[in-house]
Formats: sequence, structure tokens, C-alpha cells
Amino acid sequence: MYRLAAFDMDGTLLMRDHNIGGATLSALHQLVDSGVILTFATGRHYLDMKGILSHSSLSGYLITGNGTRVCDAQGETLYGMDLAAELVAFVLRTPWKTTATLHIFRDEGWFTDCNDPSLLAAHKTSGFHFHLTALDTLPLTGNHKICFIAPHQELVALKEQLEQQMGNEADFCFSAIDCLEVLPRGCNKGAALERLSHHLGLTLADCMAFGDAMNDKEMLSRVGHGLVMGNALPQLKQELPHLQVIGRCEQQGVAHYLQHWLSSPHLTYSPEF
Repeated sequence: MYRLAAFDMDGTLLMRDHNIGGATLSALHQLVDSGVILTFATGRHYLDMKGILSHSSLSGYLITGNGTRVCDAQGETLYGMDLAAELVAFVLRTPWKTTATLHIFRDEGWFTDCNDPSLLAAHKTSGFHFHLTALDTLPLTGNHKICFIAPHQELVALKEQLEQQMGNEADFCFSAIDCLEVLPRGCNKGAALERLSHHLGLTLADCMAFGDAMNDKEMLSRVGHGLVMGNALPQLKQELPHLQVIGRCEQQGVAHYLQHWLSSPHLTYSPEF
């Protein structure tokens, strides 16, 4: 019996309208009733998640910013990690060969010098929004992560530049096909989930996890039971071929799997694609 369940949000729980489907909400409540602790592990900011969950009647532990923050259900920070000030300064002052827009996330919110209202569509449920800011006026300390947004192939080339210039000083991951993140070294959902597990007196072997993107890789690969969404990025499926693939997010695949697991855990699961 798994005692802790971790869920990615975008592409896993959140549907195209950026809400959690009714069948999924019902299954998550059943999971809680069975004694399983919920945690939501996402690249989104804590304030964004707080807004989303306020519309869902769900509560749980939060792993936000791709592992840069871990909070309890009351919003108290259990763990936090920020980018080194020197690294932030280097990223901001280097003329990268890219047209990607740059975004910085801090406890206070989301900061960018790009006024693009289309970026707000994914946050309409929570009302989370960016603050238009000259980025060089922000403090160099207290920054969780830096995001570059551009078409995927341009970000692939940018990732090579960043890795060549910064070496082992930071980690880089695609939280979405058009979003490349710069994170503190060793910071990811898997490491954050391990810290949360220890806080709860559990181990990762006691956890199940669901995800669809490369920022879920460490979490899915380290838990006792990792489950890959049917709509997951091909690279994730290729790198974790031993993990079970379940249904797609738009078909509320998490709900379909949980209903099976709660009622017939001894039977082989067959997803509906």
C-alpha cells in the first residue's frame, strides 16, 4: 500500500482548460479517504497552485517551482532552495544568442520584462500573473528559478550555450516543450519528494507518482511506483521504458488508473488510450 501520491499538474491533472476534471477530483478524494497523503509536484509557483486548489476543494503538500519549494497544506515552507546570486547575475548580464523571453520566479511572484498576455492563459483559474519589471532591478538573491520561453528548437540550442557557460553550477530542464528552466544544482521534483517523504517519516518506496514531462523524470524514476501519462513527451517514455504508461490527461487517465488501483489493485491494469 502506497502512503504518499505525487501528481504533476500540467499534462497530468490539468486539462486543456487548466482545470482538474470531475472524475479526477472524485478519484483524488477517494484516495484521501483511503488514507493516502497527496502532494502536488509542479513547475508552477506556490501562489499559482494555491489559487488552483482553492477551486478544487483539494488540499495537500506542495512541491513547487520544480522542487525549489516544499510547503505543507497550510502554506508553511518546509524546504527551499534558490539560485546562487552570482549565477543569476551571470544569466542576466550575458548576451545569449536567442530571442527567448526571460522570466524570474521569487517568493513574491513572477517577474518579466515581456508583456505578453497570451502567457496568462494557463493561469486563468488561479489569477496568477506576471509583474512587468526591469529584470536588472531585482535583487540577485531569493530567486527560485529562471525560465526562457521560445520555440523548442531555439531552446535546445540555448540549452547547449547555458551548459557550456555554466557547467555544473546549475541544472537545466524542459518543464514544457517551449519552456527551458535554470534551476539550482541538484534541485528537481524527485529530490524534493525525497525530502518531503523523510519529513513525513516515509521513504520514496512508499510513494507513487504521475507525470508527463522531462521535469518529472527524477520523481518518476525514484518512487516505488512511477506512472507515465499516455500523452507524455516521447523522450520521457524513451528514458523510462520500464514504467507503466497509463491513459491520457484529456481522458482523465489518472482517474481511470486510481479507480482501478483502489478497487482491484491485485489485477493487471489496462489503460484506455
